[in-house]
Amino acid sequence: MDDPRTADPVAQEIARNRDRQSAIYGEPLDERIRRLTTGLGITQARLAAAVGLSPAMLSQLAGGRRVKIGDPAVLGRMTALDRRLAHGPVPDAERDVLLARVRQEPTPWGPTGACRCAEQTPAAGPAVPRPRRAPAEPTAEDALRGVSAPARLVAAAAELAPAFPEIAEVLRRAAAGRR
Repeated sequence: MDDPRTADPVAQEIARNRDRQSAIYGEPLDERIRRLTTGLGITQARLAAAVGLSPAMLSQLAGGRRVKIGDPAVLGRMTALDRRLAHGPVPDAERDVLLARVRQEPTPWGPTGACRCAEQTPAAGPAVPRPRRAPAEPTAEDALRGVSAPARLVAAAAELAPAFPEIAEVLRRAAAGRR
């Protein structure tokens, strides 16, 4: 009998996507999502709201129809929840507070992880040429961006923040592409 994953092109694609998720995140995302929903006693929809994803996107990630989490802040929030669950079960009375706190955790993209591009867009008007500047000296953030993806930098920052907040801030700036 043939392996069903090799017979069905959709199943093949899902298997490849889960393998890619394992390479990127250390495990397929369905395992992480199941661990979080089970450990917190919540639905996928509630987890999606807490980490800043749509329920449909979280479902696609869990089902292997999508590979990557597009927003590094989402990965940081999932990592924070994973860290909390590593210390034991979350009492029902604390669950809502934990989920609200994780959702409001500051990120380089704003307090809720939303893009703040509109706040930085100048008023409409004639284009003004900018003077050319000499290239800046490479920074630690530049070096970090050269060796790791933004999602991994945010995850590392979440891990280091309790003990090394200064290093975590450098990682967050590198993930955001800021100087």
